[in-house]
Amino acid sequence: MNNRKRIIPPILLLPVVTFLLVLSCQTAVVRQDNRVGTHTGSIIWDGLERTYRIHIPQSFDETKPVPLIIALHGGGGTGEGMEKLTLGGFNTLSHKEGFIVVYPDGIEKHWNDGRELRFYRTMRENIDDVGFISALIEHLAQSLNIDRSRVYATGISNGGLMSQRLACELSDKIAAIAIVAVQMSDKISLMGAPTRPIAVLMMCGTEDSLVPWEGGNIGFDFSRPPRKHGKVLSVAETVKYWVAHNQCSPMPVVTQEFDKDPQDGTRVRREVYDQGREETEVILYAIEGGGHTWPGGWQYLPEGIIGKTSRDIDANEVIWNFFNKHAIK
Repeated sequence: MNNRKRIIPPILLLPVVTFLLVLSCQTAVVRQDNRVGTHTGSIIWDGLERTYRIHIPQSFDETKPVPLIIALHGGGGTGEGMEKLTLGGFNTLSHKEGFIVVYPDGIEKHWNDGRELRFYRTMRENIDDVGFISALIEHLAQSLNIDRSRVYATGISNGGLMSQRLACELSDKIAAIAIVAVQMSDKISLMGAPTRPIAVLMMCGTEDSLVPWEGGNIGFDFSRPPRKHGKVLSVAETVKYWVAHNQCSPMPVVTQEFDKDPQDGTRVRREVYDQGREETEVILYAIEGGGHTWPGGWQYLPEGIIGKTSRDIDANEVIWNFFNKHAIK
C-alpha cells in the first residue's frame, strides 16, 4: 500500500540463534527463535540486515515437513503491521492447519516490486528482494523443515505486486500466490512469464481509490502534489494474463458469495478459471463496493480514504484453503 500515512511501530529484534549460512554465494548471519508461537528473526542478505516475524504452530514437529506462507505487507507497512492487518488470522489458522507463516519486512517499509520508482529506496537502489525471499525460504527450509513443494506468497498492494514478481522470478520455489487490493503492474507484465504454471488467487475491490479496478495510474486522486506510483493493468487484463499463462479455461464458473454482513456495503462475486496446466487455476474474488482493504481484516484507515472492508469473506481462510490445494509438481 503506497500510503505514507500508515505508520506502524518498528519490529523488535530478538537474537537467539546465530550461525553462518551460505546461500547463492552470499553469507547470511541468521538469528531466529524456533519455539512455538510468534518470534522475530533476521538474516544478513546482500550486506543488509533483513528482519521478519514468524509464527510457528503448536503442532510443529521438526521431523515432518510443513507448508510455509510468506505474507508481504503493503507500502509503508511492516511485517508486524501485516500481522495486525489480518487480525492475526493466519496465526490462528496455523495452529489449526499446521503451517508456518512468516511476515518479512521490506527495506524502509517498501518492496522492490519492479515498478522502478525513484522515491523509494528499495527501488531506487534496486534492492534484491527476490534474492532475500529466496534466501529466507532456504534458511527456513533448513532450520524448520519446510515442505519445499508447498511454499506460498501472499500480500496486499505493494506486497501483492511483490508476490507477482516472486511468481515470475521464483516460480521454482513458490507454489501459488494470492494478491489482495492490486493487479499486475505494467512493469511486471513485461518481466517475462514464470517458468512453470502457478496458481493465482486475486481479491480486488471495485471501489479501490488507490489502485483503480479498470487499471491505470496508482495513487489517490486527492493527493497533492500528485505523485506517480506507476501503472497497473485492469483486473480483467490481469486475470487474462494468468489464465493464458496457466492455460486455464477462458470461461469462468461464476458464483455469488453469501452476504454474511448486509451492513458492510459490499458483495462478493467469485470467478473460477480452472483446468489449467498441472492442475492450476486462477480465481478472482471481486469485492463489489470494496476498497483498498483486506477482506475480514483491520480497517486501518477511515472508509473516506481507503474504502470499505468486506465482512462477507475472511481473506485468511480463503487464501489458506486455496493454497492448501496446490503444490509444486
